[in-house]
Amino acid sequence: MTRGILLFALGAAALFSACGSDDGDDGSSSGGSGTGAASSGGSAGSGGSAGSGGASSGGTSSGGGAGGADGSAGSDGSSSDAGSDTTSKDAGPAALCFQNQFVNPPKLSLDYDQFGPTVGTHCKGTNHQKIENIQRVVFLGDSVTVGTPPSNLNPSNVYRAILSSMLAAHLKIAAPGLGWGGADPVNGVALPSESGAFVSCSKWGARTDDLMKDKKQVETCIPPDKRNLKHLVIMTIGGNDISAITQDGGGTSPKKTIPELWQDTKDFVALLRQTVEWLKNPVNVPGGVDVVFGNNYEFTDGTGEVTSCPGVQLGGIQPWQDKKAQADMVIWANEQYMKIAVDTKSDMIFMLESFCGHGYKRNDPTSPCYRGPNQPLWFDLTCIHPSNEGHVALAELFYKTIAE
Repeated sequence: MTRGILLFALGAAALFSACGSDDGDDGSSSGGSGTGAASSGGSAGSGGSAGSGGASSGGTSSGGGAGGADGSAGSDGSSSDAGSDTTSKDAGPAALCFQNQFVNPPKLSLDYDQFGPTVGTHCKGTNHQKIENIQRVVFLGDSVTVGTPPSNLNPSNVYRAILSSMLAAHLKIAAPGLGWGGADPVNGVALPSESGAFVSCSKWGARTDDLMKDKKQVETCIPPDKRNLKHLVIMTIGGNDISAITQDGGGTSPKKTIPELWQDTKDFVALLRQTVEWLKNPVNVPGGVDVVFGNNYEFTDGTGEVTSCPGVQLGGIQPWQDKKAQADMVIWANEQYMKIAVDTKSDMIFMLESFCGHGYKRNDPTSPCYRGPNQPLWFDLTCIHPSNEGHVALAELFYKTIAE
C-alpha cells in the first residue's frame, strides 16, 4: 500500500490540564490555570527527544500497535519497527501537506495516510464533508474552545468568536451578538452560552467522557426539540485526557502500569469515536450533523523541553520512566483521531502540526518543527492555550476546513 509518512517530528506532546476543574472526573485538574505539563517524547526536566517509533512499511500505526479495521491498539501497545524518516514520491496527501513546512528532517512521524484520508487543498485539515445548509452551530469540548485569560479579556479575540463571525457570513445564518466569546470564570463555560445561531456547551477541564457519558455536552446543546435542524459541531477535546494519563504515568512510582495507561488511552479515544458516530447517525439527529474536530497540539515545537515555557512551573507533572511508551500513546491517539474522521466521514483539522513551530522553541534552529526565523508565538503564558495570534490561526484552520 502507499505509505504516507507525515513530516512531523513528535518530540513531545506537552499537554496541560485546561484551566479550572471538571468536578465530575477522577484526577482532573482542580482550580487555577494550567495544572501540569506532559512530556511524551522527552524528559519533562531535560527535554530529551522521543524514542524510536514511526510507521511500519505495512502501514501500521506509529504508536500503539496496528491501526487495523477496528483502529485498536496492540495488546501491549507496542509499536512496530521504525520506518523511513523521509517522504517519498508515493507519499499520501497528508504527508505531502507537511513535507516542506519544516526546515529539519523528522525524527518521529505520524502516519495519517494509512487510513486513506481526503485532505483539503489548503492542508489545514481533511475534506470529507460538504458542509452546507447549516441552521445551528454547536461548540463542544474544553477550555481552548471556551476561551481563557488573558486572550478572552477581549471576547472577540477568542477563536470561537472569530470563527462564528466568519461562519455567519459564509453559511448565511444569524451572527452572534457582542460578547460572544466570553466566559464565566466561576463555572468555566461560555457566557453567554447561546447567541444568534450559535451555542456552546464547552467547559474548562472537559474530557471526552464529558461529551456524552458524564456531563452530556451533546444532549445539552442538541436537545430533542432541535434535532430536526441541520447542525455543525465544532470541538477541541482530548488534551485533558492526555494530561490525566501523563500524570498517572509519571515519576519513579507511577500510579498506573503501562497496560493500564494504554487502556485509558484507548478508552478516551473510543469515547470520542462513540460521540462522533452518534452525531453522524441520522436516527439520532434527523436534521443531520457535520462534525469538525481538532487533534491535540503541544507548545515545545517537538523538542520535549517543557521548561521552555515559564508557566510550566505551575504544574506538578513528573517525567515518565518509559518515554517511548508515552510517545507511542500520544502518537497512536492522534492517528486514531484521523481514523475516526475517515471512518465517520467527519473532518479533523491539523492543529498539532500547524501549531508546531509556533511554540516556545520556535526560534531554536535545531528543533524538529523549526519553520525559520521570526515565527509568531501561538501559545499564551499558560503554555496550553492559544495566544491572540493562536486563536486567529485556529479560527482559520476550522474555517478553511469547513468552507472547502
